[in-house]
Amino acid sequence: MPDILQTNRLTKTIDGRDLVKNVNIHVKKGEIYGFLGPNGAGKTTVMKMITNLWKPTAGEVLLFGKRLTHSSYEELKRMGIMIEFPSFYEHMSGTDNLQLHCEYMGYYTPGSVENALEMLGLSDAAKKPVKSYSLGMKQRLGIARSILCKPELLVLDEPTNGLDPAGIKQIRELFRMLCTEYGITIMISSHMLSEVESIADTIGVIHQGTMRKEISMRDISERNTAYIELAVGDSGKAAYILADQLGLEHFKVLDGRQIRIYEAGIDTNEIARALAVQGAEIRAIGAKAENLEDYFLKLTEGGARP
Repeated sequence: MPDILQTNRLTKTIDGRDLVKNVNIHVKKGEIYGFLGPNGAGKTTVMKMITNLWKPTAGEVLLFGKRLTHSSYEELKRMGIMIEFPSFYEHMSGTDNLQLHCEYMGYYTPGSVENALEMLGLSDAAKKPVKSYSLGMKQRLGIARSILCKPELLVLDEPTNGLDPAGIKQIRELFRMLCTEYGITIMISSHMLSEVESIADTIGVIHQGTMRKEISMRDISERNTAYIELAVGDSGKAAYILADQLGLEHFKVLDGRQIRIYEAGIDTNEIARALAVQGAEIRAIGAKAENLEDYFLKLTEGGARP
Protein backbone atom coordinates (compact mmCIF):
# COMPACT_ATOMS: atom_id res chain seq x y z
CA MET A 1 0.00 0.00 0.00
CA PRO A 2 1.24 3.53 -0.74
CA ASP A 3 2.22 5.95 2.04
CA ILE A 4 -0.55 8.49 2.59
CA LEU A 5 1.75 10.38 4.98
CA GLN A 6 5.53 10.47 5.01
CA THR A 7 8.15 12.60 6.72
CA ASN A 8 11.78 12.83 5.60
CA ARG A 9 14.41 13.86 8.18
CA LEU A 10 11.87 16.10 9.91
CA THR A 11 13.58 18.42 12.40
CA LYS A 12 12.40 21.18 14.72
CA THR A 13 14.90 23.38 16.54
CA ILE A 14 13.95 26.11 19.01
CA ASP A 15 16.52 28.31 20.78
CA GLY A 16 19.33 26.06 19.63
CA ARG A 17 17.73 22.89 21.01
CA ASP A 18 16.47 20.08 18.79
CA LEU A 19 12.96 19.14 19.88
CA VAL A 20 12.95 16.41 17.23
CA LYS A 21 15.66 15.49 14.75
CA ASN A 22 15.66 13.56 11.47
CA VAL A 23 12.28 11.92 12.06
CA ASN A 24 11.17 9.57 9.28
CA ILE A 25 7.56 8.34 9.41
CA HIS A 26 5.62 6.21 6.93
CA VAL A 27 1.85 5.88 7.34
CA LYS A 28 0.20 3.57 4.81
CA LYS A 29 -3.24 4.18 3.39
CA GLY A 30 -5.99 2.36 5.26
CA GLU A 31 -4.04 1.55 8.44
CA ILE A 32 -4.09 2.66 12.06
CA TYR A 33 -0.66 3.97 12.99
CA GLY A 34 0.19 4.18 16.70
CA PHE A 35 2.74 6.91 17.48
CA LEU A 36 4.29 6.04 20.84
CA GLY A 37 6.73 7.79 23.11
CA PRO A 38 7.24 8.94 26.71
CA ASN A 39 6.08 12.40 27.72
CA GLY A 40 8.38 14.98 26.14
CA ALA A 41 9.62 12.57 23.46
CA GLY A 42 8.44 14.82 20.62
CA LYS A 43 5.10 13.29 19.58
CA THR A 44 3.11 16.53 19.65
CA THR A 45 5.94 18.47 17.97
CA VAL A 46 5.93 16.03 15.05
CA MET A 47 2.14 16.12 14.79
CA LYS A 48 2.11 19.92 14.75
CA MET A 49 4.48 19.89 11.79
CA ILE A 50 2.50 17.18 10.01
CA THR A 51 -0.65 19.31 10.32
CA ASN A 52 1.10 22.56 9.30
CA LEU A 53 0.64 24.20 12.71
CA TRP A 54 4.43 24.46 13.05
CA LYS A 55 6.98 24.83 10.27
CA PRO A 56 9.90 22.41 10.33
CA THR A 57 13.42 23.71 10.74
CA ALA A 58 14.56 21.07 8.27
CA GLY A 59 13.14 18.11 6.42
CA GLU A 60 9.78 17.74 4.75
CA VAL A 61 6.28 16.33 5.07
CA LEU A 62 4.65 14.51 2.16
CA LEU A 63 0.87 14.41 2.39
CA PHE A 64 -1.08 12.40 -0.18
CA GLY A 65 2.12 12.27 -2.21
CA LYS A 66 2.65 16.05 -2.27
CA ARG A 67 5.12 18.14 -0.32
CA LEU A 68 3.39 20.10 2.44
CA THR A 69 3.79 23.88 2.07
CA HIS A 70 2.16 27.01 3.45
CA SER A 71 -0.39 26.83 0.62
CA SER A 72 -1.35 23.13 0.80
CA TYR A 73 -4.99 23.97 1.43
CA GLU A 74 -6.51 21.14 -0.60
CA GLU A 75 -4.35 18.51 1.09
CA LEU A 76 -5.14 19.84 4.56
CA LYS A 77 -8.88 19.76 3.78
CA ARG A 78 -8.55 16.00 3.41
CA MET A 79 -7.37 15.68 7.02
CA GLY A 80 -9.16 15.55 10.35
CA ILE A 81 -7.03 16.94 13.18
CA MET A 82 -7.05 17.08 16.97
CA ILE A 83 -3.79 18.25 18.54
CA GLU A 84 -3.51 18.43 22.33
CA PHE A 85 -6.74 19.44 24.10
CA PRO A 86 -9.46 20.68 21.71
CA SER A 87 -10.74 24.23 22.08
CA PHE A 88 -14.25 25.48 21.37
CA TYR A 89 -16.47 28.52 21.70
CA GLU A 90 -17.56 27.70 25.23
CA HIS A 91 -20.77 29.74 25.19
CA MET A 92 -22.02 27.92 22.09
CA SER A 93 -23.58 24.48 22.03
CA GLY A 94 -21.87 21.38 20.73
CA THR A 95 -24.10 21.47 17.66
CA ASP A 96 -23.30 25.11 16.95
CA ASN A 97 -19.56 24.50 17.27
CA LEU A 98 -19.71 21.67 14.76
CA GLN A 99 -21.92 23.63 12.36
CA LEU A 100 -19.40 26.47 12.50
CA HIS A 101 -16.66 24.01 11.62
CA CYS A 102 -18.68 22.84 8.61
CA GLU A 103 -18.97 26.45 7.45
CA TYR A 104 -15.25 26.95 7.85
CA MET A 105 -14.52 23.77 5.86
CA GLY A 106 -17.19 24.42 3.22
CA TYR A 107 -18.86 21.11 4.06
CA TYR A 108 -22.64 21.07 3.79
CA THR A 109 -23.77 17.44 3.90
CA PRO A 110 -27.19 17.22 5.62
CA GLY A 111 -27.21 15.31 8.89
CA SER A 112 -23.42 15.23 9.26
CA VAL A 113 -23.40 17.15 12.55
CA GLU A 114 -26.10 14.98 14.09
CA ASN A 115 -24.39 11.80 12.91
CA ALA A 116 -21.02 12.83 14.36
CA LEU A 117 -22.58 13.72 17.71
CA GLU A 118 -24.44 10.41 17.81
CA MET A 119 -21.31 8.42 16.99
CA LEU A 120 -19.54 10.00 19.95
CA GLY A 121 -22.47 9.63 22.36
CA LEU A 122 -23.16 13.36 22.60
CA SER A 123 -26.70 13.59 21.20
CA ASP A 124 -28.24 14.33 24.62
CA ALA A 125 -25.78 17.17 25.24
CA ALA A 126 -25.86 18.56 21.70
CA LYS A 127 -27.84 21.70 22.59
CA LYS A 128 -26.00 22.43 25.83
CA PRO A 129 -23.22 25.05 25.98
CA VAL A 130 -19.77 23.51 25.77
CA LYS A 131 -18.78 25.23 29.04
CA SER A 132 -21.05 22.74 30.80
CA TYR A 133 -19.23 19.74 29.29
CA SER A 134 -16.86 17.58 31.29
CA LEU A 135 -13.27 17.05 30.14
CA GLY A 136 -14.22 13.71 28.63
CA MET A 137 -17.19 15.22 26.79
CA LYS A 138 -14.99 17.94 25.32
CA GLN A 139 -12.54 15.30 24.20
CA ARG A 140 -15.33 13.38 22.47
CA LEU A 141 -16.58 16.59 20.87
CA GLY A 142 -13.08 17.20 19.55
CA ILE A 143 -13.07 13.75 17.97
CA ALA A 144 -16.55 14.40 16.54
CA ARG A 145 -15.23 17.58 14.94
CA SER A 146 -12.21 15.77 13.50
CA ILE A 147 -14.35 13.11 11.77
CA LEU A 148 -17.18 15.49 10.82
CA CYS A 149 -16.11 16.14 7.23
CA LYS A 150 -15.28 12.51 6.40
CA PRO A 151 -11.49 12.99 6.16
CA GLU A 152 -9.19 10.56 4.40
CA LEU A 153 -6.59 10.91 7.17
CA LEU A 154 -7.13 11.46 10.89
CA VAL A 155 -4.25 12.81 13.01
CA LEU A 156 -5.16 12.60 16.69
CA ASP A 157 -2.92 13.56 19.60
CA GLU A 158 -3.80 11.54 22.75
CA PRO A 159 -7.48 11.20 21.76
CA THR A 160 -8.50 9.17 24.84
CA ASN A 161 -7.28 11.71 27.41
CA GLY A 162 -9.94 12.36 30.02
CA LEU A 163 -12.10 9.39 29.03
CA ASP A 164 -13.26 6.68 31.41
CA PRO A 165 -12.74 2.98 30.53
CA ALA A 166 -16.15 2.73 28.86
CA GLY A 167 -15.40 5.84 26.79
CA ILE A 168 -11.99 4.49 25.78
CA LYS A 169 -13.60 1.24 24.62
CA GLN A 170 -16.17 3.20 22.61
CA ILE A 171 -13.48 5.29 20.91
CA ARG A 172 -11.38 2.23 20.17
CA GLU A 173 -14.33 0.56 18.44
CA LEU A 174 -15.11 3.78 16.57
CA PHE A 175 -11.56 4.05 15.20
CA ARG A 176 -11.55 0.47 14.03
CA MET A 177 -14.93 0.98 12.32
CA LEU A 178 -13.77 4.19 10.62
CA CYS A 179 -10.71 2.37 9.31
CA THR A 180 -12.37 -0.86 8.16
CA GLU A 181 -15.74 0.43 6.92
CA TYR A 182 -14.87 3.94 5.72
CA GLY A 183 -11.26 3.40 4.69
CA ILE A 184 -10.01 6.28 6.85
CA THR A 185 -6.31 6.21 7.68
CA ILE A 186 -5.67 7.07 11.34
CA MET A 187 -2.53 8.24 13.12
CA ILE A 188 -2.86 8.25 16.91
CA SER A 189 -0.33 9.34 19.49
CA SER A 190 -0.70 7.75 22.89
CA HIS A 191 1.08 6.68 26.03
CA MET A 192 -1.57 3.98 26.67
CA LEU A 193 0.24 1.00 25.21
CA SER A 194 -2.58 -1.48 25.77
CA GLU A 195 -4.98 0.65 23.74
CA VAL A 196 -2.55 1.03 20.85
CA GLU A 197 -1.74 -2.68 20.93
CA SER A 198 -5.43 -3.54 20.56
CA ILE A 199 -6.07 -1.46 17.41
CA ALA A 200 -2.82 -0.42 15.68
CA ASP A 201 -1.53 -2.03 12.50
CA THR A 202 1.85 -0.28 12.72
CA ILE A 203 3.67 1.53 15.52
CA GLY A 204 6.36 4.18 15.49
CA VAL A 205 8.37 4.71 18.68
CA ILE A 206 9.96 8.10 19.32
CA HIS A 207 12.30 8.78 22.24
CA GLN A 208 14.24 11.93 23.10
CA GLY A 209 13.29 13.48 19.78
CA THR A 210 14.48 10.66 17.53
CA MET A 211 12.64 7.75 15.96
CA ARG A 212 13.73 4.47 17.51
CA LYS A 213 11.65 2.08 15.44
CA GLU A 214 8.81 1.72 12.95
CA ILE A 215 7.37 -1.78 12.87
CA SER A 216 4.09 -3.55 12.18
CA MET A 217 2.29 -5.25 15.05
CA ARG A 218 2.44 -8.47 13.02
CA ASP A 219 6.24 -8.25 12.93
CA ILE A 220 6.34 -7.66 16.68
CA SER A 221 4.26 -10.80 17.20
CA GLU A 222 6.48 -12.82 14.87
CA ARG A 223 9.85 -11.43 15.95
CA ASN A 224 9.47 -10.77 19.64
CA THR A 225 11.66 -12.81 21.89
CA ALA A 226 9.97 -15.58 23.83
CA TYR A 227 11.36 -16.05 27.32
CA ILE A 228 10.98 -18.22 30.38
CA GLU A 229 10.04 -16.42 33.56
CA LEU A 230 11.34 -17.97 36.74
CA ALA A 231 10.39 -17.09 40.33
CA VAL A 232 12.79 -18.53 42.89
CA GLY A 233 13.67 -18.27 46.55
CA ASP A 234 17.23 -17.10 45.89
CA SER A 235 18.01 -15.56 42.49
CA GLY A 236 21.76 -15.57 43.13
CA LYS A 237 21.85 -19.32 43.66
CA ALA A 238 19.51 -19.92 40.72
CA ALA A 239 21.62 -17.73 38.43
CA TYR A 240 24.75 -19.69 39.38
CA ILE A 241 23.02 -22.99 38.52
CA LEU A 242 21.75 -21.64 35.20
CA ALA A 243 25.23 -20.50 34.20
CA ASP A 244 27.37 -23.25 35.73
CA GLN A 245 25.20 -26.35 35.39
CA LEU A 246 23.20 -25.54 32.26
CA GLY A 247 25.72 -23.27 30.51
CA LEU A 248 23.11 -20.55 29.89
CA GLU A 249 24.31 -17.06 28.96
CA HIS A 250 21.18 -15.17 27.93
CA PHE A 251 19.23 -14.50 31.09
CA LYS A 252 18.50 -11.49 33.25
CA VAL A 253 18.03 -11.27 37.01
CA LEU A 254 15.20 -8.78 37.56
CA ASP A 255 15.29 -8.73 41.36
CA GLY A 256 16.02 -11.01 44.30
CA ARG A 257 13.31 -13.47 43.29
CA GLN A 258 12.74 -13.23 39.54
CA ILE A 259 14.78 -14.23 36.46
CA ARG A 260 13.99 -14.06 32.75
CA ILE A 261 15.74 -16.57 30.50
CA TYR A 262 16.16 -15.70 26.79
CA GLU A 263 17.89 -18.89 25.70
CA ALA A 264 16.90 -20.74 22.55
CA GLY A 265 16.53 -24.51 22.74
CA ILE A 266 15.92 -24.78 26.50
CA ASP A 267 12.58 -25.77 28.01
CA THR A 268 11.02 -25.30 31.42
CA ASN A 269 11.34 -28.98 32.42
CA GLU A 270 15.11 -29.00 31.89
CA ILE A 271 15.51 -25.84 33.95
CA ALA A 272 13.24 -27.10 36.72
CA ARG A 273 15.15 -30.41 36.98
CA ALA A 274 18.52 -28.70 37.22
CA LEU A 275 17.35 -26.33 39.93
CA ALA A 276 15.65 -29.10 41.89
CA VAL A 277 18.75 -31.33 41.83
CA GLN A 278 20.81 -28.48 43.30
CA GLY A 279 18.20 -27.75 45.97
CA ALA A 280 17.09 -24.36 44.63
CA GLU A 281 13.58 -23.32 45.59
CA ILE A 282 11.29 -22.85 42.56
CA ARG A 283 8.17 -20.79 43.20
CA ALA A 284 6.94 -20.49 39.61
CA ILE A 285 8.18 -21.17 36.10
CA GLY A 286 6.55 -20.61 32.72
CA ALA A 287 7.17 -19.65 29.10
CA LYS A 288 6.04 -16.18 28.07
CA ALA A 289 6.29 -13.81 25.12
CA GLU A 290 6.96 -10.08 25.03
CA ASN A 291 4.00 -7.78 24.44
CA LEU A 292 4.03 -4.21 23.13
CA GLU A 293 4.86 -2.84 26.57
CA ASP A 294 7.98 -5.02 26.82
CA TYR A 295 9.01 -4.00 23.32
CA PHE A 296 8.42 -0.30 24.02
CA LEU A 297 10.41 -0.37 27.26
CA LYS A 298 13.27 -2.14 25.53
CA LEU A 299 13.45 0.69 22.99
CA THR A 300 13.13 3.58 25.45
CA GLU A 301 14.98 2.40 28.56
CA GLY A 302 18.36 1.63 27.06
CA GLY A 303 17.82 -1.98 26.07
CA ALA A 304 19.13 -3.38 22.86
CA ARG A 305 17.20 -2.36 19.79
CA PRO A 306 15.49 -5.34 18.11
